[in-house]
Amino acid sequence: MRLRRVGPTAVLVETGDPWRSLALAEVARAEGWAVEVVPAATTVLLDGIAALDRVERGLERAGSATARPPGRLVEVPVDYDGADLEEIAAAWSVSAADVVARHTEVEWVALFTGFAPGFAYLATTAAWPAVPRRQTPRTKVPAGAVGLADRWSGIYPTPSPGGWQLLGRTDLVLWDADRAEPALLTPGTRVRFVAR
Repeated sequence: MRLRRVGPTAVLVETGDPWRSLALAEVARAEGWAVEVVPAATTVLLDGIAALDRVERGLERAGSATARPPGRLVEVPVDYDGADLEEIAAAWSVSAADVVARHTEVEWVALFTGFAPGFAYLATTAAWPAVPRRQTPRTKVPAGAVGLADRWSGIYPTPSPGGWQLLGRTDLVLWDADRAEPALLTPGTRVRFVAR
């Protein structure tokens, strides 16, 4: 792992792997390394650190952190009627029912958030075939759309442009600024998709 200074009170830790980023972020939060801990695909931003040497010692202790305590489980009911379901099935040389079965039989984990408030990048440790992004992104994807891109799954929290392949839709509210915790799927949350 590599450490880079970002201003007077922040450091960026380069992990090189999203699972390591999540594990390191959880260790950093548990040990209080910083006021803000923000995991991303290959980095963790630690902002509001009191002492850099504390972070450096913490990184040594965390080492190659990959183990993580199980997060809370959120079940996501999905109507699998997405505009790209048949296209995904054709790319994988399976039926649409097989795509739905694959998506619902694995457990996903929110590794980090981004793109839009409440948008969680979900990954699985199970073998998962890649799905290319759409060549031409849509100008408007509805809130609740469930999609795939590369080896990620995600749910659009609000209407927005997007280039992910759409599998279906859910009625769950992913982002609500009036909730104590606005984002439903925070890093570490386990997710099971349930066909309805």
